Amino acid sequence: MRIAALSSLLAAFPLVSCAGTEAALEPLAVSSQAIAYGDGEITFEGFIARPAGPVKERPGVIVVHEWWGHNDHARGRARQLAENGYVALAVDMYGGGKLAEHPSDAAEFMAEATADAAVMEARFRAGLALLHAQPDVDAGRTGALGYCMGGAVCLNMLRMGVDLDAVASIHGLLDSDISAEPSVGGSKTIVLVASGGADPMASEASVAAFEAEMAALDLKELRTLVFPGVLHAFSNPDATRLGEEFDLPLAYDADADEDSWAATLQLFRDTLGPRD
Repeated sequence: MRIAALSSLLAAFPLVSCAGTEAALEPLAVSSQAIAYGDGEITFEGFIARPAGPVKERPGVIVVHEWWGHNDHARGRARQLAENGYVALAVDMYGGGKLAEHPSDAAEFMAEATADAAVMEARFRAGLALLHAQPDVDAGRTGALGYCMGGAVCLNMLRMGVDLDAVASIHGLLDSDISAEPSVGGSKTIVLVASGGADPMASEASVAAFEAEMAALDLKELRTLVFPGVLHAFSNPDATRLGEEFDLPLAYDADADEDSWAATLQLFRDTLGPRD
């Protein structure tokens, strides 16, 4: 299913439940902290956010950052997820909390973390193990959310058979050299992809090829959002500044950001369960 406006998605998957309109619920109070974890000789600097209050099992969500590194954008999304009833871990794919200040650094860091599929998987699984080890996480209900490079990482984890109930890729890179077995998904996984219609990193041809790839897999469902005229990195408020500074096709778009976030929450409600 490909749609260009959130209204179509909400018509197909309404937010109203027997308890009322979940989208109207007040955000939960949140507790959060930086958290270090290891993968071999590398120490990663993650960030975990959870609903405050008594410990009870909740769904867990991994958040994977853009190519700039583990920054405020990823941590902010983890907090927002916690406000909606999830335990969210923003992982560090680079190690040491490294942040890129220039696209050349970002490209170098990204290549080091993702060029070798085994390295990429090991770093993702290290974060996943940490998330599942939390006493308030139900390891049987797990989602993954990624932005830009992080979206590609999440989609590749799906391709590589990591057990995930839901995968959301927001302005993520769709092309991959990793081939998935048709049994991937186990008929339970729902995938959401949201892309800008003017994003050269997610061209119309790339979106079509990705849809064809997913159609051959054993997924429960694929949901595709394409926002006409919208550039790459539309969910990051710093995108316009970075695009102008480095002459890159990046720009923040408040409407696409809001709509893709609402679709992401809907995805997790549908797969991980509504907020209690």
